Amino acid sequence: MNTKRSDIDWATELGDHLRALRLRLELDQRQLAARAGVGLNAVKNLESGKGATVRSLVRVLRALDRTDWLSALAPQVTVSPLQVLKARRPRQRAARKRPHRGKANV
Repeated sequence: MNTKRSDIDWATELGDHLRALRLRLELDQRQLAARAGVGLNAVKNLESGKGATVRSLVRVLRALDRTDWLSALAPQVTVSPLQVLKARRPRQRAARKRPHRGKANV
């Protein structure tokens, strides 16, 4: 994962992908906006990397039949086995002291 990229770089790349997908489906921006139920400016802002609301992004992705992109953005959270071990309940009592074996009590 490339974490050195700026927010603007990520937004621009996402916009480029959205534009390419829209063009592949032979839709203009107005048609996509109407199909998605968002304003024309929302589509323009998404494609230019200026951003829009999450709701607008979801609607545009739905209209482009790419809701699978949303799954990649918000994967299902799982619990790792190491977290389960670390989250064990703390001890409530001390262990009982046992006499040492092999030593005779004098």
